[in-house]
Amino acid sequence: MKKRIITIGVLVLVAVLIGVIYYRYYFVFGEGTKAGTMNYFVKKGYLFKTYEGRLIQSGITSQTQGNISSNEFMFSVTDKNVADKLNHNAGAMLELHYKEYLHTLPWRGVSKFVVDSVMSAKPVNNSASPY
Repeated sequence: MKKRIITIGVLVLVAVLIGVIYYRYYFVFGEGTKAGTMNYFVKKGYLFKTYEGRLIQSGITSQTQGNISSNEFMFSVTDKNVADKLNHNAGAMLELHYKEYLHTLPWRGVSKFVVDSVMSAKPVNNSASPY
């Protein structure tokens, strides 16, 4: 009887532990789209090489009264095909679909936001310089 109670207790503890790990690291908290111009995209890392990027969204935001800063969206990419598409569209106006997780994992990148697809990519029209 005592052995059975210990076995049930261990199974419940393992199930709770699996649930907590899933919720913290694999549960998709939110998802959506962001649009802007990508100005930074790199593959980096010491042990796990991950793709990291920064999207500059149009408009400006102010964290405190009187200060102006750019509206940056920092993200990670796990899919090599998405990373290749982003590499080929550096400087373009992009619409990205992302998933937001509660915490990061080393092999998923340094950001809680993971881009899983490029919805659209349009080249930015720059005026011809007179020089």
